[in-house]
Amino acid sequence: MPVLHHPGTVLTDHRFSLPLDHEQPSGERIEVYAREVVAAGREDERLPWLLFLQGGPGNRAPRPVGAEHWLRVALEHYRVLLLDQRGTGRSTPADATTLPLRGTPEQQAAYLAHFRADAIVRDAEAIRRELLGEDVRWSLLGQSFGGFCALTYLSQAPEGLREAFVTGGLPGLHTSADDVYRAAYPRVARKVTAHYARYPQDAATVRRIAAHLLETDVRLPDGSPLTAARFQFLGKMLGETTGSHRLHYLLEDAWTRGSSGHVLSEAFLEQVRSAVSFAGDPLFAALHEAIYAQRSVTPRGTRWAAQRVRAEFPEFDAARSVADGLPVLLTGEMIYPWMFTTDPSLRPLDETAHLLAERTDWPDLYAPDRLARNDVPVLAAVYDDDMYVDRDASLATAAAFPGVRPWVTDTWDHDGLRVSEGAVLRRLFDMAAGRL
Repeated sequence: MPVLHHPGTVLTDHRFSLPLDHEQPSGERIEVYAREVVAAGREDERLPWLLFLQGGPGNRAPRPVGAEHWLRVALEHYRVLLLDQRGTGRSTPADATTLPLRGTPEQQAAYLAHFRADAIVRDAEAIRRELLGEDVRWSLLGQSFGGFCALTYLSQAPEGLREAFVTGGLPGLHTSADDVYRAAYPRVARKVTAHYARYPQDAATVRRIAAHLLETDVRLPDGSPLTAARFQFLGKMLGETTGSHRLHYLLEDAWTRGSSGHVLSEAFLEQVRSAVSFAGDPLFAALHEAIYAQRSVTPRGTRWAAQRVRAEFPEFDAARSVADGLPVLLTGEMIYPWMFTTDPSLRPLDETAHLLAERTDWPDLYAPDRLARNDVPVLAAVYDDDMYVDRDASLATAAAFPGVRPWVTDTWDHDGLRVSEGAVLRRLFDMAAGRL
């Protein structure tokens, strides 16, 4: 096992051979990678373990340099395992390069059906048994989608957990994808309105850019089209604590003077390309709506819920807003079918994504009856104005089963775990220890 020494930390690589389908343990296997992190000088101590599950879906675990941010607080108490969830990072990859090797779109979709929270939890349990032994529990920290996985863990294998910490990731147990977006669009509209109140000049800039894109074929540096709808996707930045300010700085460099008059600058277009591309996390797009799919809740499949529900909110129609001289609303982290034709990194997955959207036999991810008997302490940070995860749904889940203590805060947005310099995690640790 390769070992690295970073400032104040020691990192050890772990690789695990696990079944693709845990129901068929003798079938195809994949590799899952995890990085163990311990404070320097404490390598030989018998520390409890903390498993970290990243937000997503489809994002690799953090790559820390030393004891950064929340990790500094965690290492005071734990030996931390950063898991590259199946398909991400150094685990067996599942992306636009490797998935076509699986065969037809139907075969690719069947393969990706094994990359949701239920499979991630079974991976984690297999890893726990191998590293710690059958009878030793570990703690879990789930950020965003990682919190969704925590509820699946408590539904499937609570005997593996001694406690769970959740940040911005308590899901609605009976919430369909339609419900998610029906609640999300008004939250996004409020975030955009608040941004325009903070930076009034941005409303005119966004409307001017949208009008230009509606009339002009604009290409990003990778050759892909920048449509008005794709430009609106920049609104996902507004779900982060400093996102409004970063969006403003992006917009202030939008225009430059060229030989034919004012055009969108190359620097702006490159920043937009980076922001709207899924080259680094294609599973986020391919599986995003599938994380809400459960047979008992969505028996007809998700069927591009964000696109369908958007029709109920015509104020997000950029063309109408431009024509009426109204502020153009940006969108959030919604995934739309057109993304699989405009984004070069997603085009090979277009048919596969449509098959996943129509899939109807998704197993349930949560077991409300089992959760109602929960005795594992769950400490959860709920962000009061979270653009990505509905506050009310999170609090309803917290009230639905014992052992859950929510802490509602308006100090940070969805990325509070990362940007609070450890304050969010320390608060949850203090709650767990009975100090709060």
